[in-house]
Amino acid sequence: MSSFLQPSLFGQSDGPALAPLTGLCRTELGHGAWIDLLPGWLTGADALFARLATGVPWHAEQRRMYDRTVDVPRLLAFYRASDALPHPVLAEARDALSTHYAEELGEPFATAGLCHYRDGRDSVAWHGDRIGRGSHEDTMVAILSVGAPRDLLLRPRGHAGGTLRRPLGHGDLIVMGGSCQRTWEHAVPKTTRACGPRISIQYRPRGVR
Repeated sequence: MSSFLQPSLFGQSDGPALAPLTGLCRTELGHGAWIDLLPGWLTGADALFARLATGVPWHAEQRRMYDRTVDVPRLLAFYRASDALPHPVLAEARDALSTHYAEELGEPFATAGLCHYRDGRDSVAWHGDRIGRGSHEDTMVAILSVGAPRDLLLRPRGHAGGTLRRPLGHGDLIVMGGSCQRTWEHAVPKTTRACGPRISIQYRPRGVR
């Protein structure tokens, strides 16, 4: 498994830039949940990946699992609503998403959580963003991906139904909305396939984690 990023022909440009959000395609998942997808929303994504990989103050975390402490299999960074984001285009993306979803969401996106998946051994287990208001209210989580594609899996809670697979990288955008955090789960599984590193930027409203 390699941590080398293979550049995408579509990830190269003079600098990171966002396309209009008019190309978003919505998929209704049922039970009030939905996802919007826009491949290649950000051009110049590979250059942004390189900036974030070296410029973000990444940290590793440990968590208690049953009777032992384990390393979280990815690097993390978190930016509060009052924090300056590590690249201007990330603030531009947050503001564009806030404007586009203003009527549905009723509030702006506020925080940004970053995850650095260094290779196929890094992952995130099945979960929903249900810390805070997401446990009992409809909300949205928007994820912008830069770097090599990794599969994002989605399934209904209770596993009653099939699993959706969406490979995300090189500037792709996915937005999970409605009841998605309560009625569905998502994960980035480990893989033994050779794959490069990926960084995801997760935008959330205030009080949702």
